[in-house]
Amino acid sequence: MGEFDLIERFFKRPPRQANVGVGDDCAVWTPREGHQLALSADMLVEGRHFLSTVNPVHLGHKSLAVNLSDLAACGATPQAFLLSLSLPRVDEDWLSSFTQGLFDLADAHACELIGGDTTQGPLNIAITVMGDVPHGQVILRSHAQVDDDVYVSGFLGDARLALEAFRGAISLHESVFLAARHRLECPVPRVALGQALRGLATAMADISDGLVGDLGHILRSSHVGAEIDVSLARRLMATNALWHCPEDLALNCVFSGGDDYELVFTAPPSKAREVQLAAEMTGTRVTRIGRITAERGLILRDANGLAVTRALFSFDHFA
Repeated sequence: MGEFDLIERFFKRPPRQANVGVGDDCAVWTPREGHQLALSADMLVEGRHFLSTVNPVHLGHKSLAVNLSDLAACGATPQAFLLSLSLPRVDEDWLSSFTQGLFDLADAHACELIGGDTTQGPLNIAITVMGDVPHGQVILRSHAQVDDDVYVSGFLGDARLALEAFRGAISLHESVFLAARHRLECPVPRVALGQALRGLATAMADISDGLVGDLGHILRSSHVGAEIDVSLARRLMATNALWHCPEDLALNCVFSGGDDYELVFTAPPSKAREVQLAAEMTGTRVTRIGRITAERGLILRDANGLAVTRALFSFDHFA
């Protein structure tokens, strides 16, 4: 099967939103009047971002989910995406499963594939996603204010827990491992919550490399600091495995783990009720974990309010 036959069979679908669909040299997409463009790109590399044994349905889902999560962090609505795919060989069964996961999530968010590229080489998936947001309502990392509350959506740490099990560092009951693995391989992009937080959140980021690091992006961009309650660590896990694990493991998974693709955001205390209503409206759990301070830097505090001296770091591709 040649490159263009592959595109025709697995990736070309009748366009619904774009002026030009897959198959032309360029895709043309017209944003809605009164909206700003929001664009993001992510790359998933075999052996770096996913294991060779991952279910291709899940891989297709995650490839788009990590990009939609970036749009969610800006309060944007997904519209379209480009896919560049490097394949070691043409495996029709693998491609059928991969595109099933990809298009199921794309259809759930009315996000249309409008172009891209394919080539032969090591398995590598690169997606550029495009969305829009009403003019002036984009949520950036740079507007957190002193005394704002700090929140996270959903649950944290389960993806890292699954990774530790894959590495053989810990042993988990099968049901716990499967639940954690699903969180690692099939993250849920919080698109609806991101949109619901427009006008409420002062700053927001998605948690891809770990809460400490991604909250740190907000703090640096906003020139503020934060105090976070680390005693919440076990309550932020979706699985209950960490209730019986050492404290160090719980802290690492929740605060440094990465691959959560939840949202960390700030909002004034006066908006607390509206934040909870946004969470309820979108069916998303939201937890207050701390507050923004004038003093720069991130301080972790235990249940007694004492500073935790243990250093926590997020993932860095080149560290």
